[in-house]
Amino acid sequence: MTLPPSNATIYTGDTIQGVPVIRHLNVSDLEPGKTHRFYFEGVQMGTGQHWYVPMVVAKGQRPGKRIALVAGVHGDELSSMDAVRRIMEQLDPQAMAGTAIALYGVSRPAIEYIRSHWAIAQGGGEWVNFNRVWPGNEAGSDAPTRHAALLWNRVIQGNVDVAIDYHTITTGSEFTLLLYANLQKPEIRQMAELFPAEHIKDDAGEQGTLEMALIEAGIPALTVEIGSPRIFDANKIALTVEGSLNVLKHYGVIDGTFGRTTKEAGTVIGNSFETIRSACGGFLEMLVDVKSKVQPGQKIAVQRNAFGDVVAEYHASVAGEVAAIARDALSEPGTRIVQILYNDTGAAPEA
Repeated sequence: MTLPPSNATIYTGDTIQGVPVIRHLNVSDLEPGKTHRFYFEGVQMGTGQHWYVPMVVAKGQRPGKRIALVAGVHGDELSSMDAVRRIMEQLDPQAMAGTAIALYGVSRPAIEYIRSHWAIAQGGGEWVNFNRVWPGNEAGSDAPTRHAALLWNRVIQGNVDVAIDYHTITTGSEFTLLLYANLQKPEIRQMAELFPAEHIKDDAGEQGTLEMALIEAGIPALTVEIGSPRIFDANKIALTVEGSLNVLKHYGVIDGTFGRTTKEAGTVIGNSFETIRSACGGFLEMLVDVKSKVQPGQKIAVQRNAFGDVVAEYHASVAGEVAAIARDALSEPGTRIVQILYNDTGAAPEA
């Protein structure tokens, strides 16, 4: 029997609900001018079965940039999946140049339980942040690390020129439509400025995140935070789709008139967060909301005990805008109450 080359698209021979399963993708193998659906064979569960990641590949009629759209790195961030679906529905492979690769719900067990982190059984049960293990290791010490490596080695590498990683904030909080983007890199700045975002944080990235792994591999990437968790945040999804289509137009993948950008949206850009956390347990009364402008010394929250006594008051120490806010009224010590986006003029430029 003749085996396919190691970098060919490899089909397992299985189907799930009529969709073929693959364990390796090579977009050059796929028929142009068509949309292809797959399940990617991810890491095994403890029982030996696999976690399967839904994929859609829209391959254009003509060669061009290959852009990855990744959703569901965290399981409670459902707007990411709806945004990517809506982007892909607007693509016509017959009229495209290049390829769009959509990965839906890459952290499959977290998606199933609508939880931020991936639950593993080893050690009596632990939670793993799937956005701290990239690019992974196929021989790694836990299933999420191996799963990330399978996706990295068999889907992303060799198939992706540009990437967007879609998120929301985690359960119990709310974000604006905020981008994490390394604005010191000209190509990433161009991408970021194509989004009608509310906020952009000029951010060098964090080790272990998908965005950082992509950038270190020479693939321009940014992270889009689409507001609230566990819901479809319709207004922010629409803005995300508009910005993402702008990126596809920028790279010549699709044609058309550009939509709104940071210029029209009046996007606020900062390079730092002031994160204010609760000093004690109690019930929060928030005095600001997302997008509220704040000044140094401004009271932003009051915390009370069960008798209604004030046990803590919280104040901003910078001038900026509220990007993230707690939505859970009960706050344990150390819980993030707000994050204020501002410009730290003393901060060194991020490379």
